[in-house]
Amino acid sequence: MLVRYFAAACAAAGVEEEHHDLPEGTALDGLIAAILAVDRRIEGSTGNSSLAMVIGRSSFLRNEVALRDHGAKLSTGDVVDVLPPFAGG
Repeated sequence: MLVRYFAAACAAAGVEEEHHDLPEGTALDGLIAAILAVDRRIEGSTGNSSLAMVIGRSSFLRNEVALRDHGAKLSTGDVVDVLPPFAGG
């Protein structure tokens, strides 16, 4: 699965996108656990605790469609976007 990070999620993750090799049918919660399990001690990253906080407030898109059910099953070819809250209008 391809995970793309935007705004504060990108800053906290330290990358714009990354791939996760998870089994077909993994739930969104399983993907989130895999995301948070990655060692984020890289230059420019604010660390796992910051990413966990951002993800806790984020919305998710699967293949550009809102995904609100954290138990939803994902496919290996899915693209999941992590969208933190945005200010402005």
